[in-house]
Amino acid sequence: MSGLAKLVFGGFAIVAGYYLFTEHTVHLLSALPLLLFLSCPIMHLFMHHGHKHGGGPPSGKTQGAGDAGAQ
Repeated sequence: MSGLAKLVFGGFAIVAGYYLFTEHTVHLLSALPLLLFLSCPIMHLFMHHGHKHGGGPPSGKTQGAGDAGAQ
């Protein structure tokens, strides 16, 4: 996307956001409890992304410690 297209889209987004806020404030504020309710499962998905859940084998750090003394 060219620089001019980004500028035009940004201007349109600002104007649309302004009219959305001024003309539909009641609708936006009534959606806040729903957004709060939906934020819980969304945060749960993103916060547990790096965790390894499940009953897999333990990490290699504890297994390798016992092998060094056996040699």
